[in-house]
Amino acid sequence: MPRARTKDEQQYQALRREGEHKEKAARIADASADSSRSATGRKGGNSPACEDWTKKDLMKRAAEIGIDGRSALNKGELIEALRGH
Repeated sequence: MPRARTKDEQQYQALRREGEHKEKAARIADASADSSRSATGRKGGNSPACEDWTKKDLMKRAAEIGIDGRSALNKGELIEALRGH
């Protein structure tokens, strides 16, 4: 199945070469095409650090994004899996 086009294909390919997940690379490339790349980098949520989340909250987020094997992971492993997604 062909991949949907991104707004900034050059940045998408650069992010993929750096090892970013396809979905994350596409989100970043699309966001930076709508504004400057430096402005996109300054954006950020106000969410607390993953270490401050409860294991229940981490499990819920892992389920939302479809991390396989999450029920067997401890809190530290869940944090790693979420950061790596």
